[in-house]
Amino acid sequence: MTRIRPVTEDDAQALLNIYAPYITDTTITFEDVIPSVENFKQRIHDISQNFPYLVAIDDDNKILGYAYAHLYGPRAAYAWTVEASIYVDKNFKGHGLGTELYQKLEDILKKQGVVNLMACITEENINSIRFHEKRGYKAVGTFHKVGFKFNRWLDVTWLQKDLNDRPQKMSSVIPWKELD
Repeated sequence: MTRIRPVTEDDAQALLNIYAPYITDTTITFEDVIPSVENFKQRIHDISQNFPYLVAIDDDNKILGYAYAHLYGPRAAYAWTVEASIYVDKNFKGHGLGTELYQKLEDILKKQGVVNLMACITEENINSIRFHEKRGYKAVGTFHKVGFKFNRWLDVTWLQKDLNDRPQKMSSVIPWKELD
């Protein structure tokens, strides 16, 4: 049975173990160098100050996957828009783990007051596009040949999901650490 809990900086190595094959073997991420553990700890720290960063663990506390959200852009106008990312251990794909992680992530983001949830997906990652579409995301645009990895040019598709209404006067997004 899996449980979902908030990430800690001590999880960095386990998360890197999951993420590294995505870097070295796929175009799912455009990152091409495996980050250091210290760099990853800093990423965890920075993101989890304001937005959810979750891990799924098994009964032995082994991390099977993780998901997080971060601001879509640095300008004030983007304050209610975040980008979501998910990475699951290759041995645990197709068992509903991604759905569990994303559901929890979306529930928290909704409570925070986030309005728009974005996903940036390499066009050839059809499984991820289908996963997001199943969860209610809609394709909103494709950027053609904007990434170059493994000696080929790659398209990127952006998908979007509405989490909350868009009133004329917006309240500030509640930082994750301040939620009840």
